[in-house]
Amino acid sequence: MTSVTQRVMLDADLAKLYGVEVKALNQAVKRNTGRFPADFMLRLEWQEVDTLRSQIVTVDSASSRQGRHSKFRPYAFTEQGVAMLSSVLKSERAVQVNVEIMRAFVRLRELVGHNRELARRLDELESKYDRQFKVVFDAIRGLMSPPASAPKRRSIGFISGE
Repeated sequence: MTSVTQRVMLDADLAKLYGVEVKALNQAVKRNTGRFPADFMLRLEWQEVDTLRSQIVTVDSASSRQGRHSKFRPYAFTEQGVAMLSSVLKSERAVQVNVEIMRAFVRLRELVGHNRELARRLDELESKYDRQFKVVFDAIRGLMSPPASAPKRRSIGFISGE
């Protein structure tokens, strides 16, 4: 099984942004299934829902409240699915929210592209200069890479069996 990473937004979070109930958003989608092919929207598996709930640190998140407390697995919408929602949800707020979400996706894409361009230019510079600057280039690459996850800390308090 191949794992593919996609940027998505959950139905509960989108419903909150659009000012509608999750049920109403999902009903609008179901009435227009032809507009939401598999690459626009997918339904999370329960294991994914559990993993997502364990990773959400904000108690107020709509998606964390939906989690296992719902009898339905949440939908996740890709960028194209979010764009299609504006044609299904016909309120002025839906249009405004959609425009802002699209702008956020574009900015995110630009940031990723800019980082790739920076890495490419750094490679060019590194190939032009000798070994004395290797330390500098390694330090810059270290700053560009995402931080390593924090080491697991031991629990505080008395634990029987220690």
